[in-house]
Order: sequence, then C-alpha cells, then structure tokens
Amino acid sequence: MRSALMLGLCLLMPLAAVAQEKGQALKADSLVAEPYADAKKVGAVAKGDAVTILKRSGGWYQVKTSKGQGWVRMLSIRRGEAAKTGAAKEASGVAALSTGRAGTGQIVSTTGVRGLSEEELKAAKFDEQELKKAEAYAVSKADAQAFAAKGKLTARSFPYLPAPK
Repeated sequence: MRSALMLGLCLLMPLAAVAQEKGQALKADSLVAEPYADAKKVGAVAKGDAVTILKRSGGWYQVKTSKGQGWVRMLSIRRGEAAKTGAAKEASGVAALSTGRAGTGQIVSTTGVRGLSEEELKAAKFDEQELKKAEAYAVSKADAQAFAAKGKLTARSFPYLPAPK
C-alpha cells in the first residue's frame, strides 16, 4: 500500500512541476475570480509583473503574483522567464505574439491555438458530434439578412463556402 502511494506521488510530481510555469505581464490587466470577462475583479497585474502560471482554461491563465492570485487573459501574459535586454527585446516579443511565430517573417494565425502544447495538437482527434453541434448554429442567408436588418447592421459581401462533397 505504501509503495503504491509513493509511486502515485512520484507520477504526480512531474505534473505539478509542469503546471507551474513562469511568465510576465505584457500589459496591465485585471485579475478576476473566474476565467470569464464579467467575473468579479480580485486584483490587477501591471506591465512587467512576474507571474507564476498555475492553470489554463480556454483563453485564460490562472496566475499567482506577488500581489495575489486570479485569472488573467492569455494574451496579457508572456510565458517563460522575463526578458532582460530592454525595450527592443520587449518590442520584438510583442511582434512575435502578433504574428504567431518569431523570426519567420510570415504572418501566422494563432487564434484558438495559443496555449496549446505540441502534444495537445498532435493528440487532437476528429469528433463528429462536436462538428454536428457547430453545424447546428448555421443559419440560412435569409435568416442572417433578417437578423442584420433588425440590428441595423451594414450589409457586406461575403462569399459562402461551397457545400461539402
């Protein structure tokens, strides 16, 4: 029994170490009690504050700072150790964040992927039920036009995707 407990603890220790990662605030932002934009504000981080990333949920990190603990938007935090070479290094880091990949000179979209590890991306599997759930939100062109008219939205031309074969 004792050896099983020790084995379990040994297996969990690497997970705990991985879950706590260092980071730095890229900009001032609010710390909130839950990972939601309308959650109760429990504190703030200032640009440059060192943080420890405890968890990730969607587009949010749960962080611990010298001032407290809470959830902050993922795009407000740079993962890894703080830069030590001044404004030029910081500016290049922000540019890399906006392009998705540093040093390639190519714009790479990272929306919905930031924060996922290579292993999580490789382990992703097709889920037909989730696809059907997403397709259930589709509306007809007439319904979309009626919604836009009701909200007094400006019409813009947007080509529809071809139907799947």
